[in-house]
Amino acid sequence: MVLESAEILIKPGMEAEFEAGVRQAAPLFQRARGCAGMGLQRGIENPRAYRLLVRWQTLEDHTVHFRNSADFQEWRRLVGHCFDGAPTVTHLDTVFDAF
Repeated sequence: MVLESAEILIKPGMEAEFEAGVRQAAPLFQRARGCAGMGLQRGIENPRAYRLLVRWQTLEDHTVHFRNSADFQEWRRLVGHCFDGAPTVTHLDTVFDAF
């Protein structure tokens, strides 16, 4: 399992529109090949800062299959205009789960 972590800064005043777009886009992720779940977190210290967390079966499910799909283009149409700069995306492997 691979965890995609996307740090996304949103333009001032567009937080509600961004959150609505992410909710609307959830089915795009749900039907994506290898997607095992997604969620959105919002910064407390900086409410314009969000973290999108998506669980993928493989790295390629995200970087090849989803990013080259029409659903990715729809995702960007729904939320991309809210971005204040390019998101920072990293992929993580679990090393240790304590509890």
